[in-house]
Amino acid sequence: MAKGKGLNPRMLNDTVTVNYDRRKAVAKHVEKLLGGDLKSKTIGLLGLAFKENTDDMRDAPSVDISNELIAAGANVRGYDPVARKAAAPLLPDVEIFDDVYKMTAGCDALIVVTPWNEFKQLDLERVRELLNSPVIYDGRNIYDPKLMKEMGFSYRAIGRS
Repeated sequence: MAKGKGLNPRMLNDTVTVNYDRRKAVAKHVEKLLGGDLKSKTIGLLGLAFKENTDDMRDAPSVDISNELIAAGANVRGYDPVARKAAAPLLPDVEIFDDVYKMTAGCDALIVVTPWNEFKQLDLERVRELLNSPVIYDGRNIYDPKLMKEMGFSYRAIGRS
């Protein structure tokens, strides 16, 4: 719209670029949390939709994040309370589950992609027991870093140390 009026919204364009770059960096952060490469690791995505309370997959971060993980050699699983059917055609190489705990079982790490209330209320002790390694990368800052560390998770939240 701005270009049509002869304007250059540089700050907006730069913000969009940074946001897309952050999506691509998620795989590297998870790789560091796991202490090695992602080959043959199973990574679970918590949330597939663009935002919570919708099945809207337009510009969903889960697509870019899963592509980066797969390119790094990971097996990717996903769960979303609403967007499973809408996500399936866009994520053909992602195994999509209809139960968050079944998706979690056997994963080497989880990534919070969409901040659904359901994820804020997960039984984190059960999650820790189901994971091969207690690793969570929180792309939406839905968990308290201090609590996660106290519970024994290797935890990183976007924009936090």
